[in-house]
Amino acid sequence: MSRILVPLPDHDFDVTEVSVPWRVLTDAGHEVVFATEAGAVPAADPRLLTGVLFGKLGAAPDALACYGALVEDAAFRAPTRWDAIDAAAFDALLLPGGHAPGMRQYLGSELLQAKVAAFWATGKPVAAICHGVLVLARAKGADGRSVLHGVETTCLPKYMERTAFFLTFWKLGRYYRTYPAYVEDEVKGALADPQADFRRGPRTLTARGTADDDGPAFVVESRGGRYVSARWPGDAWLLAKRLLALL
Repeated sequence: MSRILVPLPDHDFDVTEVSVPWRVLTDAGHEVVFATEAGAVPAADPRLLTGVLFGKLGAAPDALACYGALVEDAAFRAPTRWDAIDAAAFDALLLPGGHAPGMRQYLGSELLQAKVAAFWATGKPVAAICHGVLVLARAKGADGRSVLHGVETTCLPKYMERTAFFLTFWKLGRYYRTYPAYVEDEVKGALADPQADFRRGPRTLTARGTADDDGPAFVVESRGGRYVSARWPGDAWLLAKRLLALL
């Protein structure tokens, strides 16, 4: 059995990007350990549970079912603290995403970035999805550069982030724009060769992968096979399966 670390903010993480990998990994017999800044029990972005706008744009039914089970899990209800994270105690790291304002606690933490950089240096498997890739982009290695420098990756594509923002800004303001810069732009800025190392994947806005159908999903496995990344919640099932294969 492997132990997988999943750091989270206190609130506003993406329902699918946390609960689906948790379901896949625990069903396979692995232990998932959650961590929040001060050990608070985390909570997902509530809009994703009920629908972002007119009941639409929320988590899919399969992810909602996973989340319903997740919130009853003892490990989820007793997270460790970020400052207590010891890379040696874990076999893999998963960095989920989310775009609501509460994510800034997680995405902008220098402490968490340092812990992630330390884990990256171990060479153990790492998976990141959507905004979670920003944590890696901002984490600095011993050379002072992003740990993603020289690594192939994907993340939330700019066209997805822009489309969601334009569809909802009249009602929700900057709900879909966590930072002024687009995720794709910041991630590409951390890469050694953005043209060669960034993979946007096929264009999609609605088609999602499921437990039984990976057709619509897209993930990127880096050279060396220890890092796997994905774009958005529609890739969560496939990302979890690829992380499981690395374990």
